Amino acid sequence: MKITAIYPGTFDPITKGHVDVVARASSMFDAIKVAVASNPGKTPFFGLEQRVSLAKSALEKLPNVEVISFGGLLVDCAKDNDASVIIRGLRAVSDFEFEVQLAGMNRRLSASVETVFIAASQEYAFLSSSLIREISRLGGDVTEFVPANVNAALLAHTG
Repeated sequence: MKITAIYPGTFDPITKGHVDVVARASSMFDAIKVAVASNPGKTPFFGLEQRVSLAKSALEKLPNVEVISFGGLLVDCAKDNDASVIIRGLRAVSDFEFEVQLAGMNRRLSASVETVFIAASQEYAFLSSSLIREISRLGGDVTEFVPANVNAALLAHTG
């Protein structure tokens, strides 16, 4: 039985922490769909197409990973992509309560989809896209925290 997992997020931008979670998950599942959310409730730093492009480039060496975009309910995206597993990364205990709540709601909306939590590697546990954006906006160096293509895009975006 082929198991497809979906890893959703805004990925604004994708970080080395995200890449690490995807790489580790790619050894556990037959296929991973990295699902970049349009998230109209937020004002993203990068547009949807650019976030998808940055993620594709950052993950291109993982053969069983595909980057897609979606709007609407995650469980609908999972169903449309034949995914039976939702991957969620956990950085700290503070993430856990919210993530368990999300997992419960997703399970209630679609009993056929399970959520699997992957703890962030220690070297990335402090990373978040919002921190990366803020550091970059203020002229800080984020080279060690993001893939090279993302660093170039941040530099071009913030000048």
